[in-house]
Amino acid sequence: MAGLMIYLTGPGRANEHEEPHLVAGDSALMAWHDDNELNRDAALDIANALDRAKQFYKTDVDGGHVFHCSLSLAAEEGQLTDEQWGAIANDFMKDMDFTEDGGKAPARWVAVRHGLSKNGNDHIHIVASMVRDDGTKWNSWKSKYKSQQVARALEKKYGLIKLDAVRAERGYTPAEQAKAARQGLPEVERHSLARKVRTCATASTDEAEFVRRARQEGLLVRPRYAAGRTDVVTGYSVAERPRKGERAVWFGGNSLGRDLALPKLRSDWESTPESATAAVAEWNAAARNRRPVAPGRETLQPSAELWSKYATDISALREKLATTPHNDHAAWAQAARETAAAFGAWSKRIEPTPGPLADAARELSKSAQLRRYPKQPAAALPSARGATMILLAATSKSERAAYALMFRQLAQTARAIHDMHKATDDLRRVRGLAAAVTAASRTVETSATTQTIKAQPVTMEALREQHPGASEEALRARLIAERSRGGSPIPTALTRAEKTLQQAGPAGPQEPHMDHHPKPGIER
Repeated sequence: MAGLMIYLTGPGRANEHEEPHLVAGDSALMAWHDDNELNRDAALDIANALDRAKQFYKTDVDGGHVFHCSLSLAAEEGQLTDEQWGAIANDFMKDMDFTEDGGKAPARWVAVRHGLSKNGNDHIHIVASMVRDDGTKWNSWKSKYKSQQVARALEKKYGLIKLDAVRAERGYTPAEQAKAARQGLPEVERHSLARKVRTCATASTDEAEFVRRARQEGLLVRPRYAAGRTDVVTGYSVAERPRKGERAVWFGGNSLGRDLALPKLRSDWESTPESATAAVAEWNAAARNRRPVAPGRETLQPSAELWSKYATDISALREKLATTPHNDHAAWAQAARETAAAFGAWSKRIEPTPGPLADAARELSKSAQLRRYPKQPAAALPSARGATMILLAATSKSERAAYALMFRQLAQTARAIHDMHKATDDLRRVRGLAAAVTAASRTVETSATTQTIKAQPVTMEALREQHPGASEEALRARLIAERSRGGSPIPTALTRAEKTLQQAGPAGPQEPHMDHHPKPGIER
């Protein structure tokens, strides 16, 4: 108890704590400390007061007697007053049965406010003893579930943004955040891995192709086998290639995203005895750091005609979403997952480092992760998976019209998902998607303009008009100089013609690069 109170009233891990003080608590502690700024001595006095019932009755509580939780707002919600936080804290503790309102002896508690978090979130910390003033224990059974239900009710009562009860994104640890800051990365490793895995999974038609695509994207991949078996894969882990002198940090699929667990991925792929055998062979090759067993369509270059076909598929998906009920969560999650994957593939295509397109992919992925997936499949929707495949494989030679059409359809699909959240009053998702897709649109427009602007060829006729008094010899010399400007004295490298993918199908073998795994690292 004392250590927790000292931390809450201290400077914090990043000196983010400012003017720590109480906003609520039991009457005796509030009468003594009120809203005065707290220091170490005050923190110890509060801790001793909270601990008094436990020490007097010598009541033991399995797992410890300290109850600690934080109530936090999203950064975009701004800040509440001390009075508002005090009212929320009192209601929370009353509904959690810490006060005498339930007919039991009260337990001692305080609510501490010490400024915004590092991410700008206004919040309070509630600290309580789980031993009541008569020596009995507070009932902690299902307290986490109950606290979530109480928080949802308080959000409604006080007009706050409601946390989504249907969807939830996986969080990350302070250590991951610190590593990203130390290495100067724009995002934590968990988010970059999730985007790559989601993109590879969506672009694939079966499990074996997924394993090959993940390795092709530079990820370290390893399977999790059933106990005592090497022919039954029950899960997987992936990792980024570590920097020199560091160890790989592995993440299980389910820890990256609720939609990335292997059983969930398998529900979207073709499943036959032959495909299962091929998948095990690719998992075993990845585990042993061997070349892919049977390279497939991930090695082929899509034809230009497929751009129009897959843009039409996305248009059909968007039209179907217009008649899909907002409470068909599985259908909307599928649409969000496929659209997020397409934005992730586009980010890889044109962003040297994760930027607005990667941000849009992450915002969409939040709509793809359900807390609970229904046992029955979602209503049949047209698939947008082909867009991810063609964006992963495409070169920069794509025509501007096809490029623009594809993005326009993707942006409109993202807009449909945005409108669904707006209709269900999910303001947090609405704001996130609106900002992310707008920024992504600017990025794609700039990229398309850059890739399609070409200098007009210089001709003798144009030079004669520009320099009417110059001789033919001088004009020819200028023509040679103009045509060589920006060129290279090194001849163009000769390459064989690329294979073309017309439709999904078998492909001949190809020698991919060898993966090199470092020593096994840390599992998360």
